[in-house]
Amino acid sequence: MVVTIWETMMQMREAMMEKIEDTIQNMNESIISVGELKRKLPKQMNHNALKTIMEYLEESNKITVSIKGITWIHNGNHRLNKVISRGLEL
Repeated sequence: MVVTIWETMMQMREAMMEKIEDTIQNMNESIISVGELKRKLPKQMNHNALKTIMEYLEESNKITVSIKGITWIHNGNHRLNKVISRGLEL
């Protein structure tokens, strides 16, 4: 099986995104600054790739970015999502 350069790049990008997601999701604080996030990530993390991944995470409603920093907001609890979808909006 031949693996193209494009496939290798996509696998690397997915691995970076998983690392960023895990770092933000599993942090002890509720808000983390971009600088602090960079310090917790591997040194070879490209700044532009980090910005692109953070934009994707924000657009997909997994994080919110404010003046104070970055916060994980995605809820992966399927039961809670089901209850919310059946609830009444006030």
